[in-house]
Amino acid sequence: MRILRALIAPWRKTDLKAPLRPSFLQRLPRLALAGACSFLAAAAHAACPPTAIASLGKPGAAVGQWNAADRGLLWRADRDGRTVWLYGTIHLGRAEWVRPGPTVQKALEQSDALALELDTRDQAAMRALTQPADPGLVARLLSGERAQRLARQREAACVSPETTAGLQPILQVMALTGLVARFDGLYPEFGADEALAVSARNNGKPVFALESAAAQLKMLTGDSETEEAEQIDAALDELESGQLRTQMKELADIWANGDADKLGRYPEWCNCLNTPAERRLMKRLLDDRNPTLADGIERMHVSGKRVFAAVGALHMVGPQGLPALLAARGFTVSAVPLSAQPPVSVPTAPAPKAAARGGRNAKGAAKGSTAKSGARSAGNAKPAQRSTSAPKGKQRR
Repeated sequence: MRILRALIAPWRKTDLKAPLRPSFLQRLPRLALAGACSFLAAAAHAACPPTAIASLGKPGAAVGQWNAADRGLLWRADRDGRTVWLYGTIHLGRAEWVRPGPTVQKALEQSDALALELDTRDQAAMRALTQPADPGLVARLLSGERAQRLARQREAACVSPETTAGLQPILQVMALTGLVARFDGLYPEFGADEALAVSARNNGKPVFALESAAAQLKMLTGDSETEEAEQIDAALDELESGQLRTQMKELADIWANGDADKLGRYPEWCNCLNTPAERRLMKRLLDDRNPTLADGIERMHVSGKRVFAAVGALHMVGPQGLPALLAARGFTVSAVPLSAQPPVSVPTAPAPKAAARGGRNAKGAAKGSTAKSGARSAGNAKPAQRSTSAPKGKQRR
């Protein structure tokens, strides 16, 4: 399940020597507080992957030299003479994915503001994820055999203990799950959300957060220490099995190819809905958050802004996905093809009650990003009258 996180919740760590600033994973692993290990004492170990910067090759190699290609999933939603763009992202990526493709870049240029799940560069807003955890809680949840398992995974990831010590227990583990894909050239630093945020700011566009860091932390920890312990054990199991790395690479390919059909069928292959705890987590990560995300997007639209909303791709699929939710709120929703492949239909969702259309629900806003990495429940349904189709699987580039 950690793998799906990369399509759900964004946390990312670009400098593990500084206070951890979650912004990725998304989980893919909506996974985690990722970071480079070059400055760590263990970084000299031959088994350590290169840092994101080192992976670029020669010093001065220009990202701009790569041909930008459209990847991911894109919809437009029109109402009141203005357009909302919905872009399904992944919270980690390859260096050559950094530049948005021409279709995505044009949509961003035609917008007044960028809306993300979290603005990870807002240190004040991210404080809930970076402040020290209760020492008693850390001692209770990270002791004995579990502490030994975590220590072994830290060593394998080239991360020194002091790097994450003191963080909420679940975040200490999630920080490691976000590092696994570096061995395959996938880094949180190159996530689609981060690239879009840089592009928006370079062009003077404001960046808004649709959720809060506190809500995301609540989503991960659940309602009890027992539930948080279950998520920690599940993450350690995935790290120890070696399956997470393979899954994250596959998920990145699904996203890059714009395979909305396979993404929408994630319950069939994610292996993330096997237990009551997993099903509760998926509900928190997707179903409980999507209405809040839709509320935030609609509020920005009503204020007169042309919004480009970039959130984890799993928030876009199924009858509770954002395209379907906006269609139910009176938007005319259509998929924007990012490949020549035939599209799949956008499912419909029941129209929300009038009372629920207002302010956002902080509890429902809990962000999910990256327990099993990103999957969140949402199935397929018949297309809404106003909605059209979603892009189907692209050919691999």
